[in-house]
Parts: sequence; structure tokens; C-alpha cells
Amino acid sequence: MTPDEYIDQHLNRYLDETIRLCRQPSISARNEGIAETAELVAAVLREHGFTAQVLPTPNNGYPVVYAEAEGRRNDRTLLFYNHYDVQPPEPIELWETPPFEPSIRDGKLFARGAADDKGHIVSRLAALDAVRASQGALPCRVKFIIEGEEEIGSVNLAAFVRQQRALLAADACIWESGGVNYQGQPVLYLGMRGICYLELFVKVMDYDAHSGFGGSLLPNAAWRLVWALASLKGPDERIRVPGFYDAVREPTAYDLELLAQLPDDEEEIKRNYGVREFLKGLTGLDLKRERVFSPTCTICGLTAGYQGPGSKTVQPCQASAKVDFRLVPDQDPHDIAQKVRRHLVEQGFGEVRVTEYGLEHPARVDPRHPFVQLAAEAAVDVYGRRALLSPITGGSGPMYPFVHDLGLPVATPGISYPGTRAHAPNEHFRIEDCIKGTKYAARIIECFAAT
Repeated sequence: MTPDEYIDQHLNRYLDETIRLCRQPSISARNEGIAETAELVAAVLREHGFTAQVLPTPNNGYPVVYAEAEGRRNDRTLLFYNHYDVQPPEPIELWETPPFEPSIRDGKLFARGAADDKGHIVSRLAALDAVRASQGALPCRVKFIIEGEEEIGSVNLAAFVRQQRALLAADACIWESGGVNYQGQPVLYLGMRGICYLELFVKVMDYDAHSGFGGSLLPNAAWRLVWALASLKGPDERIRVPGFYDAVREPTAYDLELLAQLPDDEEEIKRNYGVREFLKGLTGLDLKRERVFSPTCTICGLTAGYQGPGSKTVQPCQASAKVDFRLVPDQDPHDIAQKVRRHLVEQGFGEVRVTEYGLEHPARVDPRHPFVQLAAEAAVDVYGRRALLSPITGGSGPMYPFVHDLGLPVATPGISYPGTRAHAPNEHFRIEDCIKGTKYAARIIECFAAT
């Protein structure tokens, strides 16, 4: 039996297994169901023939699930990185079916975590089962590391990886996500932007005041925060923190060549988000470059005063904002956080308290690495063409310790597509994409073991 035949014949089993995982909430932002999900994931891995254990992480962080299985060739090791935590499901009212009651309809599986990342966990296991069934055994040693803090910045994973270098030693890594673009073409993302996620908080009085009295006499926390935020970035989209751009490494000519080969999806993005144009009027290669090779400063949330129905004339005593900076090679998130703090003091906003919530370095994989080329070529049998290579993606994740500390090349075959709604209500994957993405992963496993 070929791997493709095995996957087709056992599809319902793997959809049921995805449903089983998605029924279990695992919201890392609230520590909801984390311990239970770690044990469930370990149990699932054992059911697939792996030796699995739940390991603690530094600083009493959420546990990591580690698993391994021997193969016919144990001189070759393939490491899989995934995560079992999910984003909060709110706003609940926008879900067509409850987020933790998985539903299959219109050829799609809907649930929180379906695409990000529990569906990918099951897809990897299905690919390995298919290869094992075809060859009688796994063709190489396989390891899994599945963490529970990815959705809150993987705050303890880098330290865990450094501590467990020997345990995690491998020759290549298959990453937790991936899929096809708007045109249905497979894409391998060869790096991730870093992130410096901060909360800014200011308190100017002991309690709120009547705005008719306080508006003329007392400081306003909302205005103080708005002015502080305005000092970070100008209307020209240029970030005003001194030294912010000092470490930025410009893309190479080959990076730009790879970007130029990616299809034009401008109209699909505009239509998807309901916008008429992009920031700064960018288009073409300039737009492709900006979306992945330029750092950003984004206000993700802003809270102050009264925001309920009707009116309340109040002078807020405190205000807060969530801000993320997406970073490009070779920016250091710790350095950026310090520069933001220094900037606020120098601009007269020394009372603004800065709290760090997620600091991840950007990471790059060599697009010419043999494993990357192998993974790109393996797509031909499934999709009828090589996978496209994107030199980096705009999103962030804990890829840096795998590339920098473990020295691994990384490939990103997957089951997602641009409309998968990860992090949003009605998250899902298309079953057709799941089948193809699983077959693609099986091809990579076979080709890797044979080299």
C-alpha cells in the first residue's frame, strides 16, 4: 500500500483524532486546560507508537511534550515542532458552531485549534503512519517537541531548547504550520520575523474624576498614553524610536528574486480585508518586500475610561495599550524593548510602565540548503509543481532556537490556506488541503530518509 492510499483509506480516523484534540480546550493565555491537553497529546503520541513524556519548562512554564521513535535508519533524525495551545475563542457570538465542539460542514473542519495547531499535529502523525505502513517501519528516527506556550510568545521554549540540545539533536525540522497560497500552490516559509510584544500602562490619579471638574485641572491618563503612543511612530509609518533600525539586515538579491517569483495576490488580500489600497500606496515587489522585510509597530489594543453603551463623563485615571513590534534580521527584541523604554523617558513619558509579554528573535533558513530544496521538490507528486520558496514570513514564532542553537534547516508543509481564520472565529481547514498537506509531508519524510 502506498502512503497516498493509506491516507485516503484512513482519513476518517484522522479527522476523528483531530476532533478529539480540538474538543479539549487549551488556552494558554488563561492557563485553561493546559495540563490536561499535554497529557492527552502524550497519550495520542503513544497510541502512534512513540515513547512520549511530559517535561517541565524553565520558570514553571507550561509543559512540553517530547516523543521519539526509532527508525530503520537511526543515523538520520527528523524533528517535528508543534504546539498544543490555542488562542482564546472570543468573540464567542461570531462562531457559527461552538469553538470547542468541532463541526464538519462544506468540506471543512471547524474548531478552535483546527488549523493552529492541532490539525497539523494529527496530519504529521498521519503522514508518519502512512510511511510506516508502506515501508514496514519508520525509515528514520523521528522526534516530536510539542509546546504549550506558542500563543503567548513561547516564553520558556528557547531556554528549554538550549538545556535539551542533546535530546533534541536532529538533522532537519518540519515546522508546525504551512499550506497553500491563494492560488492553491504550496509555499515553504524559510524564516519568521521576530516580535517584541509590550504593554504600556499609565496611571495619573488614584481614581477617575468627573470630566467637568477634572478636564480643566487634572491629568488625563488616556491623553498621556495617546501622546506616548504617537511618539513611537509617525504618519509616514516610520518608527521614531532612536536606533530602532540600526541592526536591520537588508534582503539579499536572491531574497528579492524569490519574492519576485511569488504570485501577485494583492487583489485577493484587498478583497479579503475590504481595503482599497495598502499603506504607503505600495504595490508589486515593493509591497512583497515591505510585508516581510520591514519591521513594524502595531497598536494591538487600547483601553481607557468608559466604553459601555451611552455616555459617562469621566476623566480616566489609568490607561493601557498592547503594542507589538515585528522585527527582521538582525534585530534583537531585548534591545528593542530597552530602546522603547529609553525613548519614552526621553520624550517625557517616564511615568509609562512597560511590561514585556513576548520576545522572540527573527530567524532565517538558507533557501539553498539541500533539505529545503528536497522539500520543495517533494511537492511535485502531490501538487504538480515544486513548492514556492518565501525567504521569510511576516508572522513570528520560536524558530530562532531551532535554527540558531540546534542548527537545523526547517521546512513548512502544511494543511492551511489563506482563509483558514486562525486566531479568529470559525477557524477551520479544508479537508482537501488536509489530505494534500499530509501526503506532502509523507513525501518529505520518505525523501529525507533516503538521502
